[in-house]
Amino acid sequence: MARHGGADLRIEPSSAGAMLVLRSDGGSVGSVSGGCVEEDLAERARQGRLPRARVERVDYGVSVQEAQRFGLPCGGLLRLVVEPVPQDASWPRELLAALCERRRMCRRLELSSLTVSLRPAARGEVMRFDDETLETIHGPARRLLLIGAGQISSYLAQMAQALDYEVFVCDPREEVRAQWPVPGSVLLPHMPDDAVLALQPDEDTAVVALTHDPKLDDLALLEALKSPAFYVGALGSHRTNAARRQRLAEFDLTEEEIARLHGPVGLPIGSRTPPEIAVSILAHLIAAQRGTVSGSAPCFYAQGEIR
Repeated sequence: MARHGGADLRIEPSSAGAMLVLRSDGGSVGSVSGGCVEEDLAERARQGRLPRARVERVDYGVSVQEAQRFGLPCGGLLRLVVEPVPQDASWPRELLAALCERRRMCRRLELSSLTVSLRPAARGEVMRFDDETLETIHGPARRLLLIGAGQISSYLAQMAQALDYEVFVCDPREEVRAQWPVPGSVLLPHMPDDAVLALQPDEDTAVVALTHDPKLDDLALLEALKSPAFYVGALGSHRTNAARRQRLAEFDLTEEEIARLHGPVGLPIGSRTPPEIAVSILAHLIAAQRGTVSGSAPCFYAQGEIR
């Protein structure tokens, strides 16, 4: 990573979730505006107009003219906190190590002194900013465990990787695994219940059963529904999933745990083909993680096309 006056430049916004790491040559990772102001920030870095030893606030869109210039909505305001990161800063490695251990962390920055501290973060904590301190919440990478290495899974795996999911695919059938086409995913030969237990799903993990074989799908669901996974879904029609819920009720699952099952899986977008079904499932994952949906959502394909 290139250095700028002995420091990297790390820019954090006053809105949760947006972050940009910027080098002195204008190279960057991340985004704070979806492309509206990144080039201006890169030009400031190349010209040495970003701070090296202090925190600085940068506002975009203060005036209508400026909002229009940077492509922001008329009257909109984007407020950034620009923080130089010294070469010898230890917190980036400490934070990365915690995230690799799947620990959710809060990073606290004291703006006046550039002092950074880390602590465990509770689920549901959000970013805080009071002009003196900035607290940002950092969680581990999202994971997606797919049960079944079929065609829908292959499309879903590729799309999920584009959204930075770590993808795991479980299929005990050797002949099916041999045809798996998605590089970068982890192929598991275990039985589905063993795969769920080995992965230990947390609140940043989704489990989707796609074999359409109850002997395999139900094994995964029995363990996944007892876990903190933020999403557990299963392919099939309303009738198929009603029968599945009856089977699950015969085991050690509570009514509340069974009610967590998204089945039919996916959002009702009229999907029919495997890639369209994958789109509907991934859209439902996004909605579930953003907290905009709850419970099962019926899918057109599940009602009439797949039984």
